Amino acid sequence: MLPEEYRRLDATAVAALVTRRETSAVEVARAALARLAEADPRLRAFRTVTAEQALADAREVDRAVAGGRCPPLAGVPIGVKAWEGVDAPQTRRLRAAGCVVIGLTSVPRPTTEWQTWGHTDRGPTVNPWRADRSPGGSSAGSAAAVAAGVVPLATASDGAGSTRIPAAWCGVIGLKATGGRLPARDAAGLNVPGAVVRTARDAALHLSVLLGEDVGPGGPDRPVAVWSSTLGFAEVGPEQAGVARAAAGALRLTWRERPVRLCDPAPAWRALRGLPADPSAAEAARRTNDERLRELFAEADLLLTPTTPTPPHGHDGPGTAMTVGLTWGFNISGHPAISVPAGLAADGTPVGLQAVARPGREDLLLRLAADLERLRPWPSPPG
Repeated sequence: MLPEEYRRLDATAVAALVTRRETSAVEVARAALARLAEADPRLRAFRTVTAEQALADAREVDRAVAGGRCPPLAGVPIGVKAWEGVDAPQTRRLRAAGCVVIGLTSVPRPTTEWQTWGHTDRGPTVNPWRADRSPGGSSAGSAAAVAAGVVPLATASDGAGSTRIPAAWCGVIGLKATGGRLPARDAAGLNVPGAVVRTARDAALHLSVLLGEDVGPGGPDRPVAVWSSTLGFAEVGPEQAGVARAAAGALRLTWRERPVRLCDPAPAWRALRGLPADPSAAEAARRTNDERLRELFAEADLLLTPTTPTPPHGHDGPGTAMTVGLTWGFNISGHPAISVPAGLAADGTPVGLQAVARPGREDLLLRLAADLERLRPWPSPPG
């Protein structure tokens, strides 16, 4: 299998080819490592490459398939977010499902004041669409590697938007599941394990493997949706709002016109993280937002927004405060949320559309992602 052929395959297609024995997990792993060697000197998406272990694990998958045991992600190469590592609950489940880890992907430096970038000992991770821009973060290398076709799936985690923001800026899909639905190591209850992928069916397959049950697109034919560019408090650039709103307009939705006025969740998020914050103001903001979201989802299936207020910034900042305004409130409330590619801005960088649903209704988000993918097929970045 040639790297150029491999990079076009999603995880579902790879697993099907390996299961039918039309290719082997070893061949796929070699193609992934070849694509990594070709792309990563420019991207710097991987901190560590585990080539020998990947080939050994791929041989184990091939033995399992030859013996009639076909795991759902047989032979799928993945990157693992460096902060998670191969012993994280998510990674263990993916490896048991047949995934082959080819390396650890980049995250920000531990001492950085902002999280929307990634770093390796060779320099910062670059956005596959524009090398002078950040891929977002903190799941920086995972999003860059998936967008560039190095792996079809890479693990991520989302405590304030760290799956959705890099997914938006790299033009891939990032799902944050309902808070508490997946095992996590975060005592504050904000961080949700997840993945970045290129196709809606891979998002569904990944979630199904983690939950141990089939999860797929579902819900009504024309879900009731509410649009908000700002959630009532964020400062959002007109181009980000316009591109995302145009993508939302292509979907078969029943629009409900109503104002969305949430409180800035920053105080509540900081308090939950144990950072300096006024506890009374934090609790008041959280109670207010919980009540307003209950009211909204009593009459709507989906809340749609841009994923980020701004386009990808350069490698010198400005940082987190400029990018998490539309995402971190849903880590506090626990609502599931997804970022899907909406289009390109004038500067050539991707824009994300964020969809939020009631707790437990990831099926609605997966359906929206599948519908938008069908209506507006998404290109790959150059190179």
